[in-house]
Amino acid sequence: MIWPGSVLASDWDALREPGAIAIMRHALAPGTGDPARFEIDNCATQRNLDQRGRDQAAAIGDALRAEGITFDAVLTSQWCRTRETADLLGFGDPRDAPSLNSFFGQYERRDAQTRDTFALLQSMTGRLMLVTHQVNITALTGRGTRSGEIIVFRLTDAGVDVLGSILIDP
Repeated sequence: MIWPGSVLASDWDALREPGAIAIMRHALAPGTGDPARFEIDNCATQRNLDQRGRDQAAAIGDALRAEGITFDAVLTSQWCRTRETADLLGFGDPRDAPSLNSFFGQYERRDAQTRDTFALLQSMTGRLMLVTHQVNITALTGRGTRSGEIIVFRLTDAGVDVLGSILIDP
């Protein structure tokens, strides 16, 4: 099967590993950070997905389904671009997880939010998809990501073990 865009990294088998968790950077949203008058409940004040980002998110969901990958829960930050990405993946209603909110520009929140994310993940079972921001992914996994990239990892006693990544270029 051929998906829209190019598959640049395709560690599909990593998602089939016991205990694998998918963490995804939101799809394409031009710019960096958020405007000065950012309001969490007002998408008009935020940096949002463009049409390429919407197409990318839908294509990622299609590619995951084509590989037979499903999720028991989808968790997302409360930012509009992550919520929209999570919706467009098409794996059911995403659940807000405030620990996945961006701390870009507020790095003093990094450690507490990362601890809260670990605690959340340790309390859950089943196959999980998290949709969040670059800073959160790096804090949790030690890896950088491109827009729409999925890092696959599992929790360990020492933190996380990165199993692979999946990137479908828009």
